[in-house]
Amino acid sequence: MGPVLSDTRRRDIVLLGSTGSIGVQALDVVARNPDAFRVVGLAAGGKHPQELARQALELGVAAVAVTRTSAVQDIQLAMYAEAQERGYARGEFKLPRILAGPSAAAELAAWPCDTVLNAIDGAAGLEPTLVALREDRTLALANKESLIIGGPLVRDLAEPGQIVPVDSEHSALAQCLRSGEHAEVRTLVLTASGGPFRGRSRDELTDVTPEQALAHPTWRMGPLVTVNSATLVNKALEVIEAHLLFDVPLDRIAVTVHPQSYVHSMVEFVDGSTLAQCSPPDMRLPISLALGWPHRVADAAPPVDWSAAHTWEFLPLDDDAFPAVRLAREVGAAGGTFPAVYNAANEVCVAAFLDNRLPFLGIVDTVQRVVAAHQDAGGSAADTLSLESVLAADDWARGKAREIAGIQER
Repeated sequence: MGPVLSDTRRRDIVLLGSTGSIGVQALDVVARNPDAFRVVGLAAGGKHPQELARQALELGVAAVAVTRTSAVQDIQLAMYAEAQERGYARGEFKLPRILAGPSAAAELAAWPCDTVLNAIDGAAGLEPTLVALREDRTLALANKESLIIGGPLVRDLAEPGQIVPVDSEHSALAQCLRSGEHAEVRTLVLTASGGPFRGRSRDELTDVTPEQALAHPTWRMGPLVTVNSATLVNKALEVIEAHLLFDVPLDRIAVTVHPQSYVHSMVEFVDGSTLAQCSPPDMRLPISLALGWPHRVADAAPPVDWSAAHTWEFLPLDDDAFPAVRLAREVGAAGGTFPAVYNAANEVCVAAFLDNRLPFLGIVDTVQRVVAAHQDAGGSAADTLSLESVLAADDWARGKAREIAGIQER
């Protein structure tokens, strides 16, 4: 069965973060729907030159962007090696244009295309998000951090419907919201798997190791997002993201723990009805919907097997063991540069935890102390927000997190 799209024109995609988990799954969606999608540009950090070279030659992209300028030669050599393996004659092989440096992904985001899928990790995704919106591209947003830290900068640039969420939870909300008017929405209900430590008390999290934190029970993701799922920082960020995406007050965004990860989120309407989007945990479904939005791509992922028995649980969130969501509500309400500070401090702490230089509980504890220090320093109001102030706050928070937690920069 072919793609269920209302137009027959193939959509050109620029994929930022192509060697990461979302990027690889997006390429699988594209490969299975060649009449619907074509990738014209790829961006990656540069740590996996062979993988990036393989993707570039397989797809025949026009341009490749890498953050690390030192990786350019490695990528060129990997492309020549890949071309030789494929048996290309010298005249047949055209090297894609290679963009390099901290702004290379942003430069690629302006490349002629229909959709930019931003799957870059962390705050580095902000500049490409802003560029894609300015260039009137549809933005398939997997990099939630850019919306969260950019806040009004991103929202002011975006036209209605220009940002399409890739997160499974926000994709679910977007689908459920099609069933009612904005004024009819009472509550957005984000579901959380609870991560690998669901049910543990705070005292039982003292000796958690990186290996345990990376063993997510239902999803396969990159290390940053996986640890964020274990601390529930990922859900905390998603609360702010839902507030910004759907213009619903923070106090009307609930979180419930759903270990099976089949119900991806729900919307409760004013008449008492609740609509849920359900599917097995597979990111190819929200990715395909974001690429084809507002239309669906047939057979993007397997459906629920309704001939089998299922038991789905919904449990309250333990704010004492996992205070990240509660802190994010405060940060989201404060606005300005506070979300950038929260996110940056967390990225530093996660990296230190994965390197065995910070205990698991030290991640959110340090983030809380950095946010408090930012408040004591006066913070920054939303009406003075700029790209420069966000990046400055990000840099300050990283340094403050290292100072508070005693993390030596390497």
